[in-house]
Amino acid sequence: MPEKTEEAPAPAARPEPVDQLVITEHSITVGGRTLAYSVTTGTIVLREEAEKKGDQEGQHEGHQPRASVFFTAYTLKDAGEAGRRPLTFSFNGGPGSSSVWLHLGVLGPRRVVLDEIGNLPQPPYALADNAHTLLDVTDLVFIDPMSTGYTRPVSGEKAKDWHSFKKDIESVGDFIRLYTSRYRRWLSPKFLIGESYGTTRAAGLSGYLQDRHGMYLNGLMLVSSVLDFQTLDFGPTNDLPYLLYLPSYCATAWYHKRLAPELQKDLQATLREVEAFTLDEYAPALLRGAAMPEEQRKRVAAKVARYTGLSADWVERANLRIEHLRFTKELLRDQRRTVGRLDSRFTGIDRDAVGEAFEHDPSMVNIMGPYTAAFNDYVRGELGFESDLPYEILNFKAHQNWTWSEHQNRFVEVAETLRKAMTINPHLKVFVANGYYDLATPYFATEHTFHHLELDPTLRGNVTMGYYEGGHMMYIHEPSLARLKQDLADFVAGAIPKA
Repeated sequence: MPEKTEEAPAPAARPEPVDQLVITEHSITVGGRTLAYSVTTGTIVLREEAEKKGDQEGQHEGHQPRASVFFTAYTLKDAGEAGRRPLTFSFNGGPGSSSVWLHLGVLGPRRVVLDEIGNLPQPPYALADNAHTLLDVTDLVFIDPMSTGYTRPVSGEKAKDWHSFKKDIESVGDFIRLYTSRYRRWLSPKFLIGESYGTTRAAGLSGYLQDRHGMYLNGLMLVSSVLDFQTLDFGPTNDLPYLLYLPSYCATAWYHKRLAPELQKDLQATLREVEAFTLDEYAPALLRGAAMPEEQRKRVAAKVARYTGLSADWVERANLRIEHLRFTKELLRDQRRTVGRLDSRFTGIDRDAVGEAFEHDPSMVNIMGPYTAAFNDYVRGELGFESDLPYEILNFKAHQNWTWSEHQNRFVEVAETLRKAMTINPHLKVFVANGYYDLATPYFATEHTFHHLELDPTLRGNVTMGYYEGGHMMYIHEPSLARLKQDLADFVAGAIPKA
């Protein structure tokens, strides 16, 4: 008789993932008014409908858990009917960034302590009440996309499945839909606020939420915006960035006092002058390429040098085209200093003063330590949420492995998505915040994108812009933070139905 064999034990069923939420109560005084608020902190399991395969294809297996999404939600108490109060969903960019920057930098009731300029303080770091919080105007929900913060795939899923343009927008949009349903906020005026790549996400969501979930928004707040990557992608066949960065180079040179005395008198007047030069002389010159007469080439090189604080000889040797990382290394080379990309007010020190680009971005290292320490202490100590996972402030692996399959052989752009969303919903308003010293998403590139949005004339008034004497994160400059808060509050008030 054949020898009997024991059957292998069936694999243990995976534990069903569950939400992990903590609710705490707090208060803050803003403008002489005491705001009592609750904070919901934790993770919600995001599920997706799945279809059976094979003979039963087309039949639904139900909602399958896919991801555990971390968020922090602030709800003002005694603010009238909760379902009618404005609600703002917030996220940062990267891709691969958590929401900590907008959360603890400008919007939330607690703020990382830097000095008035935004300089790196001596560790250890601290949090303080944020007198400029937007909580007096709108409830706030901060979302950490996949692989950022404490957001992770559930057991059996792979994080890389979310590291793409399309899946990122879908998953954040589906979380927004889920939160809105669970907390009965469908009748609230709804806003999105994103920073950097978060503005790309926000514009994409304006279309996705309308098309997939029938959710019409009241407004988008775009901080340091990029909706068309052609405006930022330096390359041998794309002249746009070389043109659109020039005013920001000029602002940076002005800040570091590298311009001629007559240009140092008034930043605004100088920027208007360089903008006119860019459109009227610089752009036609680059368009001519090698057909440009030598006399014109030398004249343009001299003017570019005049507006950037660089030498005309260097500009000529660069073929009149200044790449932004070359600029950050070159401007203060004679002082053996570099300037920041995110915020060109800040300077750094490299090993040597040669080379094409800086070793590190001095404006990034200026903020990384304080924000990381502050959030890790805040989430456990004040919000009561505990996890032994690392809170991923910036996930560089996710950033490096991001896929753009929907944009193969073309530049990433969501400007058309936004145009269509605003056309379908003519009540949708947009506010854009720009920092003069931002060499990541320069203000003139943003203006170019919106000037080419091809909005119907009746809708152009729905877009407003603010300008600040800071960089990519203009809010670390305290005077700019105060102005930004007022601009955001005015925008929200103007984008909701009058009582």
